[in-house]
Amino acid sequence: MEEVKTARAHLKYARISPRKVKIVCDLIRGKRIKTAEAILLQTPKAASELMVKLLKSAVANAENNFEMDPDNLFVSECHADPGPILKRGMPRARGSSSRINKRTSHITIVVKEME
Repeated sequence: MEEVKTARAHLKYARISPRKVKIVCDLIRGKRIKTAEAILLQTPKAASELMVKLLKSAVANAENNFEMDPDNLFVSECHADPGPILKRGMPRARGSSSRINKRTSHITIVVKEME
């Protein structure tokens, strides 16, 4: 049985909530590389800028490390997992404070060749 080659790229500790990144991940999952890149460039979300860079990195990994044809690739997996939360405080009434959670993400994009 022939082994299916996959190439991946990770972005760790991105200072954006995983909830926001998952919306953009859903847009490109299963799409061809050119289509996915076009969608990301036209999407007005903060995560799309990070994802374009990560997608290009995954394609470069596929091309250089596994000799895959970049025209024949598609996004097989795309997910965002929560990273560590930076906990901050904001002053509130009567000398108390409330917690502000600054969330981080670990984003992964996996590309495969069309069969």
